Amino acid sequence: MKKQIFLTAAAVGVIGLAFLGAIILVPPALTKPMPASTAAAISGSGKYIAQLGDCAACHTAVGGQPFAGGRRIESPMGTIFATNITPDPETGIGKWSLDEFRAALVDGVGKGGERLYPAMPYENYRKLSEQDIVALYGYLMHDVPAVNSPVEKTDLMFPFNQRWGMRLWNWVALAAPGFDADQASDDLNRGAYIVDGPGHCAACHSPRNLVMAQDGVQSTDANYLTGGEIDGWAAPRLKGNGSKVAEWSVVDLKEYLTSGRNAHAGTNGEMALVVENSLQFMTAKDAEAVAKYLKSLTPSSGQSAGSNTATGAAVSDTTKMLTEAKSLSSGARLYLDNCSACHFVDGKGAQGVFPSVDKASIVNAKSSKGLLETIMFGAELPSTETRPARLRMPGFAQRLSDEEVAELATFVRGAWSNNAAPVDIEQVKTVRSAKGRSEH
Repeated sequence: MKKQIFLTAAAVGVIGLAFLGAIILVPPALTKPMPASTAAAISGSGKYIAQLGDCAACHTAVGGQPFAGGRRIESPMGTIFATNITPDPETGIGKWSLDEFRAALVDGVGKGGERLYPAMPYENYRKLSEQDIVALYGYLMHDVPAVNSPVEKTDLMFPFNQRWGMRLWNWVALAAPGFDADQASDDLNRGAYIVDGPGHCAACHSPRNLVMAQDGVQSTDANYLTGGEIDGWAAPRLKGNGSKVAEWSVVDLKEYLTSGRNAHAGTNGEMALVVENSLQFMTAKDAEAVAKYLKSLTPSSGQSAGSNTATGAAVSDTTKMLTEAKSLSSGARLYLDNCSACHFVDGKGAQGVFPSVDKASIVNAKSSKGLLETIMFGAELPSTETRPARLRMPGFAQRLSDEEVAELATFVRGAWSNNAAPVDIEQVKTVRSAKGRSEH
């Protein structure tokens, strides 16, 4: 569900060129051949590739049959409805050939030449090996039950409803197909392949360029995995200074990826869905490979995620103030009344149970939307094989006014070692009203 990839106003100009007749004829690309030893090291079963690719999360509607489509993907240009990818011959992909299936994954071209919107992350899936494309095709065609389930037709505003204009976008946006196995070891190559290909991590964790293509799809790109934004929620950077990868160990990363929590943090928003539907199914070896690869991109900072050495005074002042409960600001009082029972006066929470709000990415993000949605409407840690408890934080939308939510969020974003901008009441009103509209 981390695939809401859409064109901005700058892209309208690019698409407009297509309407003037500047249609670039680009033949479908083929997946890049690779040495047999490398292909064997990165290949997997069709079901496993579907899990790594998080296919079910997007192609399964809420309460619907697996892979039968119908899930709504909201965009500024309208609603995209995920397609039925079961082998049903009428409403699914039952009549698709392997070549047509490959073209959709690698080039964003559906059956009959229909151009797909990049909500389907073919920018990343074009790195899949031929072995894995064949295996995934076999799994969807022979192991997934066929479901006759018509899907509502996607109908975006003009000019985005002209799918043929995507040909030019693809010419501008897409990098070369195929995976470059250029890491120092098979372990790191495997981790890079999962991150860049089926895992499509850059779809959320890399920024966007002027035409909303991924500005960084592989490690040689300057902005690769330096953070992005999905529907107002910040997708934190996974590389460089300021990333949790620099502070966490390989063990921390493995635990977070496969269970949605570790001693320092818990998943929320779209990432919680990714963990529950995809990452928890990684083998121990693959989880280790991904963690090692991410760590290889950013050497450790020398300061653990739980250390407060650099900002000890600020943390001590906040904790002391909350402990003494004297001369409290309204935001501090709201934190004591509503949050401290779980997240404690030091903001650290309980390891693996209640996530820390001190140093949390969602708290310190430039956009406050994720934090405001969590305060008002709650959050839920995913249930996984290693951590089956589905722990839920309640929402406080009914209990707190817009002004109180703004005061609470402002306090948390400036408490302990956090250093994010304050929140005003208009931001809260926008998030509350948007949530109300989405539920009707």
